[in-house]
Amino acid sequence: MLKIENTEVLGWEHAIRGMRNPLNSWAKSDSGSCVSTQAVEEGWFEVGPNDLDLMKRLRNAGTDHRKFMRMITVYVDMIGPLYWWKEFDTYKVGTVANSCSTMHKITSKEFTLDDFSCEHLFDSVNGEDTDCWIRSGDISGVLEPINVLDVTIMMLNKARILYLYYQKKALNGDQFAKDHVKEYWWQMIQLLPSSYNQRRTVMLNYEVLANIYKSRRNHKLDEWHTFCDWIEGLPYSELITGPSLKDIPISNEIMEEAKRRVHEELNAQFDHFCKLHEG
Repeated sequence: MLKIENTEVLGWEHAIRGMRNPLNSWAKSDSGSCVSTQAVEEGWFEVGPNDLDLMKRLRNAGTDHRKFMRMITVYVDMIGPLYWWKEFDTYKVGTVANSCSTMHKITSKEFTLDDFSCEHLFDSVNGEDTDCWIRSGDISGVLEPINVLDVTIMMLNKARILYLYYQKKALNGDQFAKDHVKEYWWQMIQLLPSSYNQRRTVMLNYEVLANIYKSRRNHKLDEWHTFCDWIEGLPYSELITGPSLKDIPISNEIMEEAKRRVHEELNAQFDHFCKLHEG
């Protein structure tokens, strides 16, 4: 489960101005704030046809030419399971995140099933066939995956209650409590499943999102599909989701220029070889 909210995209004006700096073509810019009442109230920025055409051409020219994409900043709040955040954290360059602290706030509230991404766990209550799951001599009946999470939540809450109890006694000077209170904190930290949902406020940019979209849109995790669907809903998302650079045909002009440079380099090497062996 991935929940995405509070999306804000900034930096269009600065990105466009910087994009036009190399050729001093600022006069050709045709972008600005939308004129509709709703757009103005929501702070929408409209990219004009001239600017959008240049953006697309630079985008297709490669990462060296599309620096403007790194200047379009996206802020967003996301709530997702730790197993997904572990994969998201591989994108370190161009991202900044502030997360709710598991270390400091794990005892702040009682654990419930809603705190976990468990929508795919087998549960006979939902009419799913769970006959394949083991029977245990110590547990009556069939132990289903959802039951394992229920038991884990029960243990987490037990450890939380004991931690809060001994923490209170430790604050009142009880030496035994001081010596043992952290043991119950460790029970929560090491029992906590990777399906536990964590909230983060994240800053990204369009270049980072393009890399993520290219590599994760066909991933097996549902969370990545939700994330890529969100990307597709961003303003001018075609800059992010456009064709892979390897799928864009190289123009004849670029091919001819490349051939010319190779030919000149070979001629220069041949001339150098001849001079070395003159006489």
